Amino acid sequence: MNETAMTKEELAKMAKEVLADGKVDFSEATRLLGFMTPTVSKSEEYAEFRRLLERVMEDGVITDEESEEVAAALRKLTARKRVPWSLTLRLCLMMFVQMMTYPVWFNTVVPYIRTLPGGERWVPFCGILMGIGIFASPVVCMFADRLFDSGKVLACCNVGAALALVGVYFTPNPSLVFALLLVVTCLLMPTWALVSSIAMTHASPASFPYIRSFGSIGWAAAALFSAVAIWCFGFETFDKSPYIFLCGAATCLAGALVGVTLPATPPKAGGRKTGIADALGLKALALFKDRELLKLFLILFVAMMPFQWYFGYNTMYLDESGFKCLNLTQSLGQVLELGFLALLPVMFTKCGVKWSLMVGLGALALRYLFFYVATATGCHAFDYGGILIHGLIFGGIVVIAQMHVAEKAPDALKSQAQALVFILTTGVGDFLSIAVFSRILSWCKLADGTHHDWTLPFLVSLGLAVLAMLLLGFFYKGVGRGSDA
Repeated sequence: MNETAMTKEELAKMAKEVLADGKVDFSEATRLLGFMTPTVSKSEEYAEFRRLLERVMEDGVITDEESEEVAAALRKLTARKRVPWSLTLRLCLMMFVQMMTYPVWFNTVVPYIRTLPGGERWVPFCGILMGIGIFASPVVCMFADRLFDSGKVLACCNVGAALALVGVYFTPNPSLVFALLLVVTCLLMPTWALVSSIAMTHASPASFPYIRSFGSIGWAAAALFSAVAIWCFGFETFDKSPYIFLCGAATCLAGALVGVTLPATPPKAGGRKTGIADALGLKALALFKDRELLKLFLILFVAMMPFQWYFGYNTMYLDESGFKCLNLTQSLGQVLELGFLALLPVMFTKCGVKWSLMVGLGALALRYLFFYVATATGCHAFDYGGILIHGLIFGGIVVIAQMHVAEKAPDALKSQAQALVFILTTGVGDFLSIAVFSRILSWCKLADGTHHDWTLPFLVSLGLAVLAMLLLGFFYKGVGRGSDA
């Protein structure tokens, strides 16, 4: 068994063998200590058990009293924590509401800003909103890691975002709209890392994908605002109206209320000095001493270019292609995402990090093949295929990366490590994506000045997805459940 592949499940299996006679002798303690490597012992509870083993083995003999002490500590360490249903429901509600706060307005912000006088030149800037906002994640998450309760930080971020969204509603100036939306994004992007950290703190790693699936439900449910406005009130231009920002403000206020009702999630590194490295999340970069993890994230940079481009420009493509319910159509991908996320724990356990990511990257390539065929043939069925496969892409790339980092990060850096996932994939990937595809779209603009030939962008996206698959296959050696070779 690979030492770095040590998990709670594997330790529990070993504990069952060791404790078969109710005692722990010297050879069994030696065996346990051999598995309690520095990699495994990152969390305080594991480090404490390692120190106990080293103490009782100092003189080369384990007394009956020490044997009982080790056995009791081992039982406690491997005991499965039962999460109350009431807490699980609150975590699910948190994930549902928080993941709704962004797509309510962001999914159609590009079509909206194109309706404003002089708004066309602000389209690329709206495309990098998510990337800029994500760079605020380490600073906000530092407050959660070291200074304040994570739930209270979450509530404060939501209140600030709600106020800024109300300001956007009353602003017809595209430059001021962008400035206010930048504030909103800098407040909301860190909450994605916060809710992941809160959920992982109060629930087991195995249950996280199921709790996270409620985020997908929330993201998809954001389209209900659009559906009600269009189908019940005949407001066909709702997705291009400023009312999307009022809806966003309402969901942010709901997120704030949920945040103050969450169980206490105190700072994991409270009492320690904070500095520039903490504020910028630089200490989480220590994770990249693991070269395989570093290679993995470099490969993900390539994948994030076509991945992020979908969020920035796909509603623009749908608008130009004649789709009416833009937000609803874009959100269809989150419907099937629920099923894909339910499969992630099995895929993560059976296939490991590398092959789980390979599945996600393969689905990303398939998406752009579908979009290319739709553009070439005019068959919108392929457009729906590219949208509906989103759950497998998101789960197989982003969520798998989150789970992998959660296993490797020490407790004091949990929140910052999750923020790092977003910064180095979604944040940097967003800038790279816009830098590449805004130029490509400028080449593909048609004579009317408002429509584009989307063939080349989709072919480039397909090529980048295939390149990421090849790099992963040839250069990354990760094998096993959440481990590296």
